[in-house]
Amino acid sequence: MNRCSYIHMSSQLTPVRTPGGATKTIALGAQAARAPALMGARTVEALAETFRALGDPTRVRILDALAAGELCVCDIAALVGISESAASHQLRLLRGMRLVRPRRAGRLVYYEVDDHHILELLTQARTHVDETQLAPRPGGLTDGPSR
Repeated sequence: MNRCSYIHMSSQLTPVRTPGGATKTIALGAQAARAPALMGARTVEALAETFRALGDPTRVRILDALAAGELCVCDIAALVGISESAASHQLRLLRGMRLVRPRRAGRLVYYEVDDHHILELLTQARTHVDETQLAPRPGGLTDGPSR
């Protein structure tokens, strides 16, 4: 029997209300202390949906292009290297997620980042990626070219 199983078998059990409102019985200790701080089901779903939106390289490139300020669809398409139609499609998805907002000026539509928290998230993710690419791997392996 492993240590965790032994602890669970010998612990006092207590009912705990989960963020969704249900009650479950868990062992006293770390689990009970953490349960109230867990995200609710709606928050988890919204967060997962945001990460799904950010899971597409084209949408990440579009947000990166918009980080410096608003651009029209034709400029976004040129910077990202996609057609205007593809850019419009991706911008529609980002607009639906409230990550970008449009501004019409005559026949042109300009887009800008609607939620600057997304830019902070992208900055943090980029820092993480840069750190993991530069950090030595266990056993002395690196991502760099082998000699």
